[in-house]
Amino acid sequence: MQTTAVTTAVTTEEAGPADTCSSPPRRHPRPEGEDSYTISEVVAFTGLSAHTLRWYERIGLMAHVDRSHTGQRRYTNRDLDWLDLVGMLRLTGMPVADMVRYAELVREGESTYGERYELLESTRRDVLARIDELRDTLAVLDRKITFYADAGRATAYEAERVKSPG
Repeated sequence: MQTTAVTTAVTTEEAGPADTCSSPPRRHPRPEGEDSYTISEVVAFTGLSAHTLRWYERIGLMAHVDRSHTGQRRYTNRDLDWLDLVGMLRLTGMPVADMVRYAELVREGESTYGERYELLESTRRDVLARIDELRDTLAVLDRKITFYADAGRATAYEAERVKSPG
């Protein structure tokens, strides 16, 4: 999945404010109105497999994807934005079931803002805990690296001293 920052506007059936990420907007391959992408194009843009895209649709992680007159899936810029958000949620470690629940809540509209908030806040707490664990792990690695760097310098110093006593 690409790691570019995006703005994800997910409109609901109701007219109301969009659910928007705070990242800068992504440059789309095509302008609005000309944004009809085949599944192979979306695979190229996102790095996801066609199987994954179909699975996302089947489990309800993706809203209904439009179809061409021949039945082929046609994705929009809005779909690309949603896939970027899903990729970010995946990176947080959010379980797929929670991502599907979030997608359902978005489709249900503004009345679910509280539930969405709680779901994202819980994920945020989990991410912060993982960051703390990674910082602790990094500190251990830094100590080991320093130890081996110092040991390497000591060994090199001893080797030089033996070569040229003095």
